[in-house]
Amino acid sequence: MVTPTSTTTPETAAPALELRGVSKAFGRVVALRDAQLELHAGSIHALVGENGAGKSTLVKIIAGLYPRDSGTLTLDGRPVEFRSTADAKKAGIAVIYQEPTLFPDLSVTENIFMGRQPVGRFGRVDRATMRSEALALFARLGVRIDPDRPTEGLSIADQQIIEIAKAISLDARVLIMDEPTAALSGVEVERLFDVARGLRDEGRALMFISHRFEEVFALCDTVTVMRDGSYVSTDPIATTTVADIVRKMVGREVGDLFPKQEAQIGAPVLEVNGLSQPGVFADITFSVRSGEIVALAGLVGAGRSEVARAVFGVDPYRTGEVRVGGRPLPKNSPAAAMRAGLALVPEDRRKQGLILDATVASNITDAIRGRLSRGGLISTTQENDTARDWAQRLEVKTAALDTLAGTLSGGNQQKVVLAKWLATEPTVLIIDEPTRGIDVGTKSEVHRMMSQLAGAGLAILMISSELPEVLGMSDRILVMHEGRITADLPRDGATAEKVMFAATHGQAEAGQHHGSESVA
Repeated sequence: MVTPTSTTTPETAAPALELRGVSKAFGRVVALRDAQLELHAGSIHALVGENGAGKSTLVKIIAGLYPRDSGTLTLDGRPVEFRSTADAKKAGIAVIYQEPTLFPDLSVTENIFMGRQPVGRFGRVDRATMRSEALALFARLGVRIDPDRPTEGLSIADQQIIEIAKAISLDARVLIMDEPTAALSGVEVERLFDVARGLRDEGRALMFISHRFEEVFALCDTVTVMRDGSYVSTDPIATTTVADIVRKMVGREVGDLFPKQEAQIGAPVLEVNGLSQPGVFADITFSVRSGEIVALAGLVGAGRSEVARAVFGVDPYRTGEVRVGGRPLPKNSPAAAMRAGLALVPEDRRKQGLILDATVASNITDAIRGRLSRGGLISTTQENDTARDWAQRLEVKTAALDTLAGTLSGGNQQKVVLAKWLATEPTVLIIDEPTRGIDVGTKSEVHRMMSQLAGAGLAILMISSELPEVLGMSDRILVMHEGRITADLPRDGATAEKVMFAATHGQAEAGQHHGSESVA
């Protein structure tokens, strides 16, 4: 655990931003009850809670997207009312979201100064001034980004830095970072943290929202916990622990976050032999047996997701073979993969796993519509009965089956995607980042489900970037480095050090730990 060092604002000073007794309801659904929060200048404040705890609603009230039903909002001790996001920005509040919303066809500089371009002689936009100011902003933030290039194609990390530069150019005094690290690599996360610490040291107030406790403890000075739309506590990071925070978040002790039960390991169900795609991955060979959870680990860009997508037929491969139940699987055919008993839960559930503006029932039955239809028509009753059965099995928290999937919390969206694919009754489940962006309580539930599915004989291939998850849930760990499998580690012989060495240095030493288990 790393505890940040900073000069915190004296408690006698007025908070840069303060919410007291804030409530918000959407019809009969109460999203916030008597919420409170204090952000101080020169400090980074963490806001944590399970999905559905009210964090997003609180942020949207601060950002001027939602009006509050009751309570007070003050800036530097003065009451304020935000009727729009423009009001909040004008008051010095900026929100940096997980997925920035920049104009892809415009340059970096044009995005920073959109709507307020400096004007020179004859009323023309002063592009030279804009460019020099953009360079000065990046220098101030300690990063290097070409101000002239279009934002299309930039990494999420660079796009977030551009959003921060825009906020600083507007002299934002309060910056809210909402799950900013979910799609970033370790190097990108550290760069973002360096920028955040620099902003803190300038005297700005920052709020950091994350499900990753190691980041909360590395970056933040104070942490506020919310549960079920209500305020629970605020504590200095230096005087609390992960166990304290988890207990407050879920209102109970979370037993085992990785409830891995013993399963009867059977014969190989999925066999991948010599799979290669030039420039992406090479000579990928492995198998997954019934009742076995095999993790595919490695750094971002190692080729893990690409291998999974190729096995399922979404992405191409040039040479090699995939067998399911001993039978060859046709290339480039997800339909054939599904008929053979494969299911793929993708990494990006919102873009690839769900139809956000469709109902929960429609999403759960999406992959089995052919089975439910009669004469090209689907019985609404049969669809709802099937969806209800799977929603209950996976404990999807939703008011009704006709609720739109896009309105669910991240954890419940993940459960809906799982329900959709489990409804196909697969023999092999490929699940990419099963718990990314979901809270600790739901993580435990997803892990429990995976363990139960393996216990029932399902073969599971899990791609994960979280080492504790890889070590806690796997029977075997395949490590990838630059498109190749560099180690095959059994559960009882795997350590974080061995996995990271194989992920960063290749096979050499990692393979020496248990000879034949290493994959050439």
